[in-house]
Amino acid sequence: MRALADRVEAARRSWNSGDLAGYLSLYDPSVRLHGYTPEPMDKVAATHFYQAVCSALTDPGARTPRLAFHEVMIDGDLYACRFTMSGTHTGTFMGVPATNRPYSMSGITLMRFAADADRVVERFSQADMLGLLVQIGAMPAPL
Repeated sequence: MRALADRVEAARRSWNSGDLAGYLSLYDPSVRLHGYTPEPMDKVAATHFYQAVCSALTDPGARTPRLAFHEVMIDGDLYACRFTMSGTHTGTFMGVPATNRPYSMSGITLMRFAADADRVVERFSQADMLGLLVQIGAMPAPL
């Protein structure tokens, strides 16, 4: 169990230091990411998705948004946590031009590691994209 926690924490530190490639090394080439698009993303699509996130939703003075993990749970080959991604809307995201507004988006993720516990082969995530779009001014808050 400790190996999973250490591997994910190293990836989170890579993300927060602006090392997207280091973060993506957490994912196996065969990974399937569920929850951000209608169909699961493969590693190539996930790389493009995270590049878009990093180019538009950065943490001030950094190359990536700030990523924090909370309430981590590990069961066998599964790693789950609640997360928060925060920063400033500094570039076009989902068709919305930069507003320079700060945001904080919460979510939850479940990662399944390969039998060797080295890389993630499947990930399920839910994030408050509506809340993000409201915070960056893309749409009004729900009534």
